[in-house]
Amino acid sequence: MPRADPYYGDSLPVTAQTVTGRLLAATLLLVGLHLAPAQAQEPAAMPSDPPTMPAATGQWVHALTLMGQPKYGPDFKHFDYADPAAPKGGMVRLGAQGGFDNFNIIVSGLKGDLENGIQQIYDPLMTQSSDEPFTSYGLIAEAVRVAPDLGSVSYRLRENARWHDGKPITPEDVVWSFDILKANSPFYAAYYHTVAKAEATGPHEVTFTFSETGNRELPQVIGQLRILPKHWWMAKDSNGKPRNPTETTLEPPLGSGPYRLAKFDPGRSATYERAPDYWGKDLPANAGHYNFDTERYEYFRDGTVLVEALKGDLYDFRAENIARNWATAYDDFPAVKEGRLIKEAFPDRGMGLMQAFAFNTRKDKFKDPRVRRAFNLAMNYEEMNKALFYGLYNRINSYFFGSELASSGLPEGDEKAILESVKDKIPASVFTTPYTNPVNDSPEAVRKNLREAVGLLREAGYELRGGKMVNKATGEPLTVEFLEFQNTFERVILPFSASLKLIGIDATLRVIDPAQYQNRIRNFDFDITTTNWGESLSPGNEQREYWGSKAADSPGSRNLIGIKDPGIDALIEKVIFAKDRPTVIAATRALDRVLLAHDYVVPQWSSNQQRTLRWNRFNHPAILPLYASSGFPTTWWYDKALAAKTGAPR
Repeated sequence: MPRADPYYGDSLPVTAQTVTGRLLAATLLLVGLHLAPAQAQEPAAMPSDPPTMPAATGQWVHALTLMGQPKYGPDFKHFDYADPAAPKGGMVRLGAQGGFDNFNIIVSGLKGDLENGIQQIYDPLMTQSSDEPFTSYGLIAEAVRVAPDLGSVSYRLRENARWHDGKPITPEDVVWSFDILKANSPFYAAYYHTVAKAEATGPHEVTFTFSETGNRELPQVIGQLRILPKHWWMAKDSNGKPRNPTETTLEPPLGSGPYRLAKFDPGRSATYERAPDYWGKDLPANAGHYNFDTERYEYFRDGTVLVEALKGDLYDFRAENIARNWATAYDDFPAVKEGRLIKEAFPDRGMGLMQAFAFNTRKDKFKDPRVRRAFNLAMNYEEMNKALFYGLYNRINSYFFGSELASSGLPEGDEKAILESVKDKIPASVFTTPYTNPVNDSPEAVRKNLREAVGLLREAGYELRGGKMVNKATGEPLTVEFLEFQNTFERVILPFSASLKLIGIDATLRVIDPAQYQNRIRNFDFDITTTNWGESLSPGNEQREYWGSKAADSPGSRNLIGIKDPGIDALIEKVIFAKDRPTVIAATRALDRVLLAHDYVVPQWSSNQQRTLRWNRFNHPAILPLYASSGFPTTWWYDKALAAKTGAPR
């Protein structure tokens, strides 16, 4: 399952908390917060022998899981990390960079959906627990039934599920939502391309039929689809104009979820109010959730302004992804010294990550892996970590970095057998040479790696002429443009560019506004950019969208690199159709190893902590969710006593 691609600074914090499960991976929660030491928690042990298949029995069940048995039975009262007695009230203010001009999730990018908070007005069929790796419980759907061959899944809707206008949520709404999203969103089109159809099969039942059988996670990811109101979209707006679900709009949409959009200032702020008549407020999966009366999103033009706005108490919490800020920007601030602004880091568990400089291999100059490896050799990560990051990061060496799915050493056992089955389609080096990043920890190492980079470029058809690296055949200089939407990466790319210049490569940096950046990335109009792919403990269908050949030419897909490789395609299918946990692990490690062997990216850096700051106005349950850092703001609440000491929000 995927995670979305939130705003990053030096690094993306790895968090498993989601709003739509692994489909839209909601780092809408941006950070985790903490007031008092939480009860110590150890990562849950992975099941050693139970199957990872969903409940493919043809019987109605209350939950689906890829990790053995669901933790919570049919009669559970609430999740352990939620306090059903939590007080309701107060406001939380969330900060975001950029702006917004749309509330239509059918046509907006994932990033836009997350930053304006509009997703939370819609409920999905099922909701994911945050103390299990990947288990979903009924929300709009009260029960789910998976065909024994995994060729279809049916959801039985709750009869009391309602839109905010009081009308019932129907199977027709579910079918329409699936069809309209798949038809108009490249992400959904790729993610659900093996879902052949959705149809109403009863008064409160909808069935999804797949074009393949045996796909272990497809029944569950369908349950993460957010359901939209067909009757509202098919009606006219307040001006008598027919609504168009394929166009952007700033008309507040009709939802069914715990919040509704109350007011907004285009591009500057959006305020959501808790729906007092929310139909699902008493469901066990929602107990102790959504405790704030008001959630307000404040928008700021860039990262520097965001930091100062936090200090000015213009919003309540921040995920600090810039190491320099964490090390230097807050300790002398009076509110931190007084305990009114809390600075705290939380462990991140159970997720994998690749954050990297990604090459656009659709361009001829990046098609040769030797060229791409030369860039890695030239990047002095060790000096960056020391001079820029205050030693707070570790170098990423896997597409599943930080999880048990990461490959290491040489392949053995089941992993080796899987690689042998596609031996004719993958680099021979995966059997003989473990992947390693270059190390530039001394002047001697720097010189050695630069010499090796020049050698690889010569093998790839380049040579130095007058200090410039040029194509031997055409004489064209090797130049690159780094495309970013944040000026915070300037301090990283400029020294990297200086190193590239030493081997004759001219590199420039272009920083553009987020909207332009999103458009260019969507159309693969870039040389190199910083991006990330978040991975859950249960990789599956999203791997086709990340690395699959069919996604390479689909505008808006997550295959930014443009990978078209038969070996990788074959390994993706082995991950998706793995029938038990050991095979999932082996197949994923094999895929990881082959991706690394192609040098598609220059891996960056990450941390196993989520660094956060918050104004001290909030409290939380005694137990925090195991796989969601702090769980803020979903299970937190406004604490009047703390707010009285800190001061009320504006």
